[in-house]
Formats: sequence, C-alpha cells, structure tokens
Amino acid sequence: MNVDLDPALAATIAAIPEWEGLEPEVTPITVGITNRNFKVDIGGDSFVVRLSGKDTDLLGIDRAAENEAASAAARSGVAPEVFAYLPERFALITRFVEGSPIPEEDLEREDVLGAVVRSVKAIHAGPPIPSTFPVFRIVEDYRAIAEARGVVAPSAFEEVHAKSADIEGAFAVQPLSDRPCHNDLLNANFLLDGDHVWIVDFEYGGMGDPFFDLGNLSINNGLSPEAQELLLRLYFGDVTDAQRARLQLMRIVSDFREAMWGVVQQAISTLEFDYVGYADRHFARCLASASDGRFGSWLDAAAAEPV
Repeated sequence: MNVDLDPALAATIAAIPEWEGLEPEVTPITVGITNRNFKVDIGGDSFVVRLSGKDTDLLGIDRAAENEAASAAARSGVAPEVFAYLPERFALITRFVEGSPIPEEDLEREDVLGAVVRSVKAIHAGPPIPSTFPVFRIVEDYRAIAEARGVVAPSAFEEVHAKSADIEGAFAVQPLSDRPCHNDLLNANFLLDGDHVWIVDFEYGGMGDPFFDLGNLSINNGLSPEAQELLLRLYFGDVTDAQRARLQLMRIVSDFREAMWGVVQQAISTLEFDYVGYADRHFARCLASASDGRFGSWLDAAAAEPV
C-alpha cells in the first residue's frame, strides 16, 4: 500500500544515496507505541524505516547507542542488519526480515521458547556495547522527568520503590557481571522464522543484568510457572534456587520499570495511546507480585549463593 509520504519520511528516503531515483513502495507498520515505523520496498529490497518519537531521549534512549546495540545483535545473527543510521533525521533503517508473530501461548512450548532463549543468549554473549541500563536508577529518573513536566507518579511508587531497593540490595550481595541486554522483550519484538527467532527494537539495549531480560521476557509474555522453570532450564541447564529467586524478583522490577515508563510517557508522548491505563496495569501487577508471601525468601535466596 502506498501512502502520501510525510516530510520526515520523504527526507529520510531522499537521504539514502543508493535509493536516488528509485520509487519506494511504503507501508505503515502499526505495531509500536513510541515511534513511527514503515516498511519500504525499493530497488528490489525491503527495509524498515523507524522515525524516532518526540523527546525519546527522556525515556533514556540514546539513539547512537541503539545503533551500536542493534548492529552488535545483527552481527550475532539475532537482529536484522542495520542498513543506515541517520541521526540528523532521527532515523534508523534496517533490512526487513521475514517472520511471524509468536502467540504468547506458543511460548509455553519448549521448541518455541527454546528458539527465543537461543537468541537472547546470543545477545548476552556478545561483546560489550557502549550504553548501560541501570534499571534501579531508571525508575527514579522517570519519576523526576515526569514530575518536572507536571505528571505526578502514582502513590504506589513509594511502596514499590522500597521493594525495589530491597531487591537491589539482595542482588548486590552476589553481583553479576553486566552483559549486553535487550531490556524490552515484549512479544511484539519477536519474529519467528522457521526455528530462528529474530529480535528487533534495541532502543533500550545496554549493558545490564541478564536476569532483567529473563524477568522482562517472563512477565511481559505471561509465562506460566511451568514455562518460567523451562525458561531457566533452557538458559542455564541445571537450575538453582538463586536463579529461581532472581527471576521472580526481576519480574517485579520489570513491571516497576514498565509502569514508570507509562508515567513518563504521559508527560512527553504525542501519540494517541492510553499511557495512564498502561501504567496502572503494570503497577497493579507489580504490587501483587511484590506482596507475594515468598518475597522475603526470594531475597534470601538471591543473596545466599552465586548465580
């Protein structure tokens, strides 16, 4: 489907020397609640052009670092090849890859979840990248940014922040080395291509705790307790109580970050999306998880032995 090109997209296409004189076929990609994405068929090839949303640096997104993270993941065979990065156009262009969305229920299957885990592990095994993802500080930054723009964090923030501090303290007893992480393993960022899973959208890619990716993957895709155990087994082999505890605790941290992302988006986004409802849903789930009677034992297990 052709669309009338808005000036930003037209300027981005015109800025690619290899595309000069070629007629693009453009199709909007409607998935996504931060940026505008388009499939561009041109010169016999297909690409995805992503135009950054307004003020996304306030979400902690460093576009140069995103380019580095996406390029590193592409070299690992996990992400599509980065074709061009145009910082002056706030644009990232990648090769279009074939693949199908993965229904959440399919992640209960070992073959499908195993394909996802292989790709996640490949990201974690890559060389260091220049950006970081200090999730315990990010939620605090989000509150400050939102409140500076007139959006007050919900009252739940203080309760969850206290729980988050307990988790951070437990993890510090047995710290893990930071690894390259995706940090946004939403279902929409997976594409199943045969027995391979492509992972896209490295906006939040950075060095961090691999358990944040595992918790993020687990909570955002609604993994059952059985699938959570399978996730750990596929990633580690033999599973320990410390690993189980860290997964449960990072599910809480992931929801906290997601809730505060919704809060800061209320202050900066111009897209038509219910960010209030988004934040409220994640706060509610986060509070429910943090109120689990096993929370204290998870802290103890996470601090008791190396992972």
